Amino acid sequence: MPSVLPTTISGSLPKPAWLAHRQQLWAPWTLEGEDLAEAKRDAVRVVLRQQEEAGIDIVTDGEQTRQHFVTTFIEGLDGVDFESRATVKIRQRYDASVPRVVGPVSRPRPVYVEDARFLVSETARPVKFQLPGPMTMADTLADEHYRDRAQLAMAFADILNTEAKELAAVGVGVIQFDEPAFNVYLDDVNGWGIEALERAAAGLDCTTAVHICYGYGIEANIKWKETLGSEWRQYEETFPILAASTIDQVSLEMAHSHVPGELLGLLGGKDVMVGVIDVATDEIETPEEVAAVIHRAMEYLPPENIVPCTNCGLVPLSREVARGKLRALGAGAALVRTELGA
Repeated sequence: MPSVLPTTISGSLPKPAWLAHRQQLWAPWTLEGEDLAEAKRDAVRVVLRQQEEAGIDIVTDGEQTRQHFVTTFIEGLDGVDFESRATVKIRQRYDASVPRVVGPVSRPRPVYVEDARFLVSETARPVKFQLPGPMTMADTLADEHYRDRAQLAMAFADILNTEAKELAAVGVGVIQFDEPAFNVYLDDVNGWGIEALERAAAGLDCTTAVHICYGYGIEANIKWKETLGSEWRQYEETFPILAASTIDQVSLEMAHSHVPGELLGLLGGKDVMVGVIDVATDEIETPEEVAAVIHRAMEYLPPENIVPCTNCGLVPLSREVARGKLRALGAGAALVRTELGA
């Protein structure tokens, strides 16, 4: 792995049509039983090869084994009813049919550990594995038991911590908690969100990361971004708290966004996953365009603290577009490393 500007992705990649319906969130599986299990393993192998060929240094499973970055983990827990669902507004943007919390939440068995073990066995590169963050989990459910978002998030944090320690034990080098809710509930981030995040990451002997973004490139998120004005400054309230936290890496959406570059300076001392790939367009970046975003980030951070990344997940895009964007990410980072003599 290069010593500067190691590349990674935020998480999801499009699934092949033989595994799930194309370009959908919560896409139904096309198979079941052992056929589905085999297809998931094959899809993981495919996305690993795509990342390796593109020059992605810290690889993921592209979330090929899960339907959704939050609810698939919750499916493995007790205390949640997936049969009788409720409709709630997620991230204050769009309505979704979600499971209901009907009792104390608990984890009867590991959720992703076997998936992670397989992932680690299929590549020689460092592996990152994504888990939903506790605040985002609490925001993707109808809570009819705790009726207190902070209390529910703390219960999830304890569950996540147990899962994360087992993931690290099978060889996962980076555990990333996905917290898009951190860009929405700014008062709660300060009030209890950081505490819940640190509780989920407590005692881990691997690199810890938190992914915060403005969401997938879906219509509801695009419309929400249009309401945010000429500058997106949500990070301004959360980054100083994260800079003082125990989390090792923090993400920032920078490609084709209205996030002021100077906000990177609020994360001094942290490694920053700088989003250099736009996930809200089918246009494939050139390596030079990716390099230009990295250069912008280098105005505020040393290259040793920059991890070029995607803004968010790529699952809503076509496989061919996503593959092109991966190649641009790898090639753009390589251009800058060459300039630096690294």
